[in-house]
Amino acid sequence: NGRMVLPCRTLWRSAALVRIGLLAAVLSALAGCADPRYYWQSVRGHLALMQAARPVDDWLRDPQTPEDLRTRLALSQQIRRFAVEELALPDNASYRRYADLRRSAVVWNVVAAPPYALTLQTWCFPVLGCVGYRGYFDEAQARAQADLLQSQGLEVAVYGVPAYSTLGWMNWAGGDPLLNTFIRYPEVELARLIFHELAHQVLYVADDTEFNESFATAVEQLGSVRWLALRGGAPMRRDAEEADTRRRQFRQLALATRARLQAIYEAGARAPGDPVLQARMAADKGAALADFRADYRRLRES
Repeated sequence: NGRMVLPCRTLWRSAALVRIGLLAAVLSALAGCADPRYYWQSVRGHLALMQAARPVDDWLRDPQTPEDLRTRLALSQQIRRFAVEELALPDNASYRRYADLRRSAVVWNVVAAPPYALTLQTWCFPVLGCVGYRGYFDEAQARAQADLLQSQGLEVAVYGVPAYSTLGWMNWAGGDPLLNTFIRYPEVELARLIFHELAHQVLYVADDTEFNESFATAVEQLGSVRWLALRGGAPMRRDAEEADTRRRQFRQLALATRARLQAIYEAGARAPGDPVLQARMAADKGAALADFRADYRRLRES
């Protein structure tokens, strides 16, 4: 009869598209001189993620779902209930759907800093405030941004991220989904990640990445201890203890290297026009980083 009848889910997604488009337009307007293409890639990337996600119950009922994935999804929902009932974390749509993105990371972050400084380049966004990274859903775009920053004399790194939080802003549209990038983590690590990301929905302070990550990390640590007390047998406890030890060892290594670099940079800053001291600073920095890589390699192999 020439009419198109849309199922309820399609209508819901159409409404979501409109709201996301409006949100993107507002963000672009608020950004002023910022490149609106960056905001649009963020919107497109998150929209593609949302469209790929299906309710966990659908995956569990689907006979085509691999058995190992079915087991992990069922576990994720036990963790999700625990987060609400035992940790008082938000009881909302997040982590009740799953998406297979068919890639190793959900986004790629670009970070940059001057060659002889430990202060990250920051980017400022509406609502979120200023952060020391810039995320891209497409790795090629992230690396193009990295090349641009490198051409400006900055040192740059690009790394994949398994998960991120929309801070609860997208719960009306289905929330943050579980992803193939982390669903097969060891049980305690999966629990930690879910607790961490949900904690960001409880409290987020604009312009203070260090506080936000510290708060979420504290929640994940306390939550994992309680999860182990409830479910952990001897092997799981041993594995979790080993993972915590590795985390502490890496943190100590990173902090020691940071302190060493800080001392090198401060010494070089005392005589910025002295070519001999500048050359020594470059050599000392190279040695510090070479030692860090060697120590990290030994840590991984131990």
